[in-house]
Amino acid sequence: MAYPRIVFTVLLAAALMALSVAGVTAADKKPAAAKATEKSKGLPDPVARVNGVAIPAADLNKALTAFKSSPQGAQVPAERESEVQKFLLNQLIAGELMYQLAKTSPLNGQEAKVDEHVKGLKETRFKNEEEFAKALKEQGMTEKDLRELVRRNLVIDAYIEKMIVPKQTVTAAEVQTFYDKNPESFLQPEQMRASHILITVDPKATADERSTARAKINELLKQAQAGADFAKLAQDNSGCPSSKQGGDLGYFSKGQMVKPFEDAAFALKPGEISGVVETQFGFHIIKAVEKKAASKVAFADVKSRIEESLKRRKVGEAVNATLEEARKKAKIEVFLK
Repeated sequence: MAYPRIVFTVLLAAALMALSVAGVTAADKKPAAAKATEKSKGLPDPVARVNGVAIPAADLNKALTAFKSSPQGAQVPAERESEVQKFLLNQLIAGELMYQLAKTSPLNGQEAKVDEHVKGLKETRFKNEEEFAKALKEQGMTEKDLRELVRRNLVIDAYIEKMIVPKQTVTAAEVQTFYDKNPESFLQPEQMRASHILITVDPKATADERSTARAKINELLKQAQAGADFAKLAQDNSGCPSSKQGGDLGYFSKGQMVKPFEDAAFALKPGEISGVVETQFGFHIIKAVEKKAASKVAFADVKSRIEESLKRRKVGEAVNATLEEARKKAKIEVFLK
């Protein structure tokens, strides 16, 4: 069972996010190394030491850059940057503490695992080696730097999997109790299964184009109401990809479709056909196939999911406890004010 990585390896996240912007040329932006130097002004270097191991100001800046590029970071006002810096430094300290603890436990096949991860990064984010090398250079990194970050991450993950995960157990009683005490988490909303025919209309369509589309959907509606094979009509005429399945959209609940479509669909009884429904996509005819009333998901269907969730929580709590114990024994010097 895989467990989510605890957010210690902030630098790896920063590196991967930075590399994701590959293709931005030096003419468009200043080199990352130069920007890092600019951002480092006013920061002590190092910003902290953990048992004698320095955390450079550049590392904190990389983490800050990655955070600012995230959805959460985009919502943080500039005046709170100092607060964010302290939070991220705490994460870097936690990462260093955890690495120092984890590296005492050997990771078998370490280099092969690093090779695999770096190879996967190259193949999924870059067209070729040249693009990968260019992206690294623009971020002021070498492949050796990236490999070191990946290696540290793997060492920490392996330690958690080997030393912490096996000790966390979840009993059948705990799973049952969670299910019983959180009924709202296992409610299945009302669902609808429907098919539709869509005659697409461009938002910039002329009045004549809209009139032609309206005439076509009206003719299809007459055929459907007269008993024509709805699936065949959809296959031959619908502009939606669902036409390949005879217009079948499968099951959906409220909130998943645009409002006019949703309102019309849920107002139908199984077997009924709607009138013409207009949305931003064009004109639709909807045929209701089946409705499922809101219900509570059976315990048997979610038992394994609850057990996994509870174990994840216990692993996270155990990792935090391990870190707190390590902090008590460590010599941590913080120079960031």
